[in-house]
Amino acid sequence: MRNQVREIRESQLMSKAELARKAGVSPVTIDRIEGGAVCRMATKRKIILALGLKLSERDKVFPEGENPS
Repeated sequence: MRNQVREIRESQLMSKAELARKAGVSPVTIDRIEGGAVCRMATKRKIILALGLKLSERDKVFPEGENPS
């Protein structure tokens, strides 16, 4: 299942650049993650918090099994 970063970001009327700034990552990183690239857990945490969500809501952004082995 694909991550929901783009959908949540757009629902909040937030640009990629704004999300990147709030998360402390580059806009290129946001672009890659929205495109389905794998990212580190630390980066996921930063994005979840930058979207104004709690870490316990991780599955809303990065559903279980998004990167099947």
